[in-house]
Amino acid sequence: MNQAKGTFEVSMTPAAEAAEESGVALGQFALSKTFSGDMVGSSAGQMLTATTATEGSAGYVAIERFSGNVNGKEGTFVLQHTGTMQGQSQALSITIVPDSGTGALQGISGTFKLRIEEGTHFYTLEYGLPEG
Repeated sequence: MNQAKGTFEVSMTPAAEAAEESGVALGQFALSKTFSGDMVGSSAGQMLTATTATEGSAGYVAIERFSGNVNGKEGTFVLQHTGTMQGQSQALSITIVPDSGTGALQGISGTFKLRIEEGTHFYTLEYGLPEG
């Protein structure tokens, strides 16, 4: 597996007014990210959220398309997110959608991990590409 590491900036814009019922709010957001480091480029996508009346309990799903280069290889691919939060615990899975790669990133597979420290978003993309 190869690795790409760096930072990204993210902007989330409400795409629709949150629908609240029985203490649970369903939201929709447009995502926009700018990547630096081993991934240079941007992504755009959509996020759906569910937040509860209990602070720290929420869930989200998202799809975003990255466009740029990874360790010098130019192309695009799609990331799929699934996340849940409860109190201090989190479960987050971000994977490359199979067969979504184009250009020099055709056939890319792998996972995307993120961490946030003092407001800065860091990523590690662990990925494989077909030989050739």
